[in-house]
Amino acid sequence: MTTTTIAEPRAWIGCLACYNSGRLVGRWYPVTDCDEVDLASVHRGSGVHWKRAGCEELWVMDTDGLPVDTEMSPHDAAAWGEVFTEAGEQWPAVAAWVRSGAYVAEGNSDLPSLSDFEDRYKGAWPSFRDYAVELAEDLCLFEGLSEDSDLVTYFDWDSWIRDLGLGYTVVDAPEYAVYVFSDN
Repeated sequence: MTTTTIAEPRAWIGCLACYNSGRLVGRWYPVTDCDEVDLASVHRGSGVHWKRAGCEELWVMDTDGLPVDTEMSPHDAAAWGEVFTEAGEQWPAVAAWVRSGAYVAEGNSDLPSLSDFEDRYKGAWPSFRDYAVELAEDLCLFEGLSEDSDLVTYFDWDSWIRDLGLGYTVVDAPEYAVYVFSDN
């Protein structure tokens, strides 16, 4: 049995006042812990006292392992941590879905709807063609026809797969595979 360890995304949380004053005061935290971060922990070891005038707001200025590339509040980073936790082993596929831009967001946030993900995710496949051939078998596309039937013999697989692909998003996955998502 192979066990894959999925790296937890991280957020670099810093003091906004220090940053605006030209001081880079902050540190990396797992996104699942971002709601617990306070001014004292961000300033610890920086040489800048956290009770300094103006030091009142924290901000995520960088992330590692999230499928979005934007600054955000620590609360928003923690919300991504909840998605990471809930997605579990499916996190790499969820992240790929978000990066594709063809995902369904939860409410008016950037967070993906995991129920929509579950409905649309068709798995990791060696290629979209492999997925399409398996789908044709599952749909019993040629059921009741003999192998030498003209319909089977002359079926244009390339055109059918190309047209089928118009309703899917296909994203590169690790190990020379692809993630397949239906678009509706």
